[in-house]
Amino acid sequence: MSRISIPTVEQSVEASKPLLAAVKQQLGVVPNLMKLIGHSPAALEGYLSLNAALNKGKLDAALRERIALTVAEYNGCDYCLSAHTYLGLNVAKLSEAEIAAARDHHSSDAKTAVALRFAHRVAAERGRVSDADLAALRQAGFDEAEVVEIVLVVALNVLTNYVNNVAQTDIDFPKVSAK
Repeated sequence: MSRISIPTVEQSVEASKPLLAAVKQQLGVVPNLMKLIGHSPAALEGYLSLNAALNKGKLDAALRERIALTVAEYNGCDYCLSAHTYLGLNVAKLSEAEIAAARDHHSSDAKTAVALRFAHRVAAERGRVSDADLAALRQAGFDEAEVVEIVLVVALNVLTNYVNNVAQTDIDFPKVSAK
């Protein structure tokens, strides 16, 4: 049971209701994480705004989902592993093998593998990556904008991992557990 209450959309604070309605329009449902974050309309707006901005960035949905899986596994966030496994399979159309590989910060695609190793290093080293880490990413063909976006995707996922780990958010996706 979640340690922070998860209101229904109807029980949510008034300022969060339009934001939650937009989530429902986009996803068809309002995940428990969004309802939980909706306790703070400012937090929900900030999360949704950064997520929407990154969706317009240079990184495609498949790489963003893989990064989310890498970070969720690192942080032991079952909610995010469950959500991003579902999204990876059904939205980004990743194979089960690629989802499993991403959880271990690997990929069968060489360029993606470099990005996932870098994302893992960002999370594990709290952003204090080495010159060699950055050089490997650049050598794989990632430009400055993509480097920044990878860091921001990691940070956005750390945010949701921490919220879910603190709250022990009730999982409303097919359950996946950290190794």
